[in-house]
Formats: sequence, structure tokens, C-alpha cells
Amino acid sequence: MAFHLSSEAQREAFEAKIGYRFKDAVLLSTAFTHCSAVQNGGEGPGHNQRLEFLGDAVLEMCISEHLYLGFPEMPEGRLTKLRAGIVSEGALAAAAGKLSLGAHLVIGRGEELTGGREKPSILADAFEALIGAVYLDGGLNSARRFVLRFLGDQITEAIEAGGIRDFKTELQEAAHRAGLGECSYRTACETGPDHRKEFVVQVLIGGEVRGEGGGQSKKAAEQQAARAALMRLHL
Repeated sequence: MAFHLSSEAQREAFEAKIGYRFKDAVLLSTAFTHCSAVQNGGEGPGHNQRLEFLGDAVLEMCISEHLYLGFPEMPEGRLTKLRAGIVSEGALAAAAGKLSLGAHLVIGRGEELTGGREKPSILADAFEALIGAVYLDGGLNSARRFVLRFLGDQITEAIEAGGIRDFKTELQEAAHRAGLGECSYRTACETGPDHRKEFVVQVLIGGEVRGEGGGQSKKAAEQQAARAALMRLHL
């Protein structure tokens, strides 16, 4: 079943799935239009290669920022390797598969006959084009939320494969096993100028402060607070 902009119900269902409603529906239609459809005489607003180009850059920025802030002590080389695993063709194709992007693509007859809807390269490109469309329509914050939501599994897998500890996840799982309750985080202190902030964050388990940590971002401070709680509670 191909994506058609005229199908309002189908578009709204997809937007509900991704948690974002487009103001400019043409961007969404373009993101799903493979170049083979246009080359074969397809009509419409054009194909998705330019959106893919933009989405690739936005994706790398969002993942780079996420890793930079989340792992403040990690050297550049490891950050680069970790990012490469998250934004690989296979990882993006897997994310596209979870959204059933292949079923919505507008592709040419030749690609249709050769299984284009399931080709990892086409799926990965469509996913990047969708990121580009969200970015143009809703800005960087919307694109960031989309990327982190739908590449969350790939981020976790890359972190685990790289032997990197995610103290927040460890703490939540350990607290659950021990029956201590849910973990929550609050900012206890924020100092410094805008370009060089320092944060102190406390982690609460069952409403009780169990650890505290600091960092140049809230995410980094939360990781340190979780590590302190793990050590304090011997979990």
C-alpha cells in the first residue's frame, strides 16, 4: 500500500504513530517518494534525495549531541565509533522497519519488482528523509525528539556493544529488582554562565534522595548521580 497524500486518514494514522503532526503535508509526501518514481514519470512534489541529504546532517548532529552530553569523559575516537554504529545503514533500516516505512513508499515499477520496499538502502534513505522533513517542518527540537525516540534501541545496543555503562538504566533495573520503587531525577543546583553551565542533580528512589552527581549537562549529572546511588546502595 503506497502512501498517498489524499488519504487523510492514512496520513493522520502515520503522524499519530510517529508522534508528530506535519504543518506542511507536502514535506511528508516528498519524504516517501523514491527517485525511481519520478524517473519513471511519477508526478508530485519531487523525490526524497534532498531531504535525505538534510536529514543525514540533522541525524548526525542529534546523535553527536546526545553522546557528547551523555558521556562527558569519552574521547573523540570512541564517540565517533559509537555514533557510526547508531547511524549505520542497518540501524536506520531497522528503525524504518519498525515504522513500516517500506509500505508507504512511492517507488518506480522497477524497484517494486525487485523488492525495493525491503531494500535496507532505500529504507535507511527514507528514514533520513523523514528526519529532514520533520526538521524543516518543526525545527531542531522536533527532529531531536524524533531521532532519540525511534533510534533509542539502536543507541542502547551500540552502548552495550561498546562496553559503556549506562548508570541510569542499571540503577532503574536494580531498584526494580530490589523492590525499591521508581527512580526520578531533580536538579538541585545550576550555576555558571549560559555557555558554561554546571549542574548538580539528585536521584530519588521511592521519593528518597539516594545519590547526587554533577556535570556540564543535566544528562551527565544524572549519570553521575545514578552511579553514586549504585555505589551507596551496593546494587
